[in-house]
Amino acid sequence: MAYDSRTPAPLDAPDAAQVLKANRLVLARLMTVRLLVTVLLVAVPVVLSRVTDSNSIFLTLPIVAGVFVFVVTVYRAIYGIRLSQCARVLRDYPLEFHPRVIKKRERWTQYGNVFEVRVTTHGQHGAPLMLAVNAPGRRRWPEGVEEGAWLAGDLPFGGVLVVPGSNAMLFLKPADWDKTARKREEAGAERIAKAQRAKLNSKTKYAVMMRSGA
Repeated sequence: MAYDSRTPAPLDAPDAAQVLKANRLVLARLMTVRLLVTVLLVAVPVVLSRVTDSNSIFLTLPIVAGVFVFVVTVYRAIYGIRLSQCARVLRDYPLEFHPRVIKKRERWTQYGNVFEVRVTTHGQHGAPLMLAVNAPGRRRWPEGVEEGAWLAGDLPFGGVLVVPGSNAMLFLKPADWDKTARKREEAGAERIAKAQRAKLNSKTKYAVMMRSGA
């Protein structure tokens, strides 16, 4: 297990099934809230129009907003793809504690905030700069991750970062896929095969999962 002796690791790694369940619930809540907002924006003007027998254009504005919220909700449902990717990684890789996660910067995208991070490993140098996104679609940076987190994966290919105590989960991919190509080529047959099983062996195609330019 890779960790700095100066930063003691939690005694037990998080349960992968519980982490996935917690993040699926987060996504479900986000979707439910948006759908509820959609229903209210559409239903209230319709009810008011029937009660008051009014055809005011102002009553149509909330309906337009409701349709927009619904489209955005459906659009963001693709986060389920990201959670499925995380599930594959957690199935094929063990969780190992890393003592420090450094956030370099972040940027807003329509698919969610993308963070540039470096996951340090004691005794190793040249850890690749990674892109990280909150797995269930939240935009905020998880609290406490700078003090260490559990990593499942292989950094030149990508992986999943789990924050101790909160079940917050970040999906990771190398910030510069081409720059890390040599490390993947030199990884060896066993590591390459494992990355293939977890579907980490190719550049992420979905913009929602940090495609270049997203």
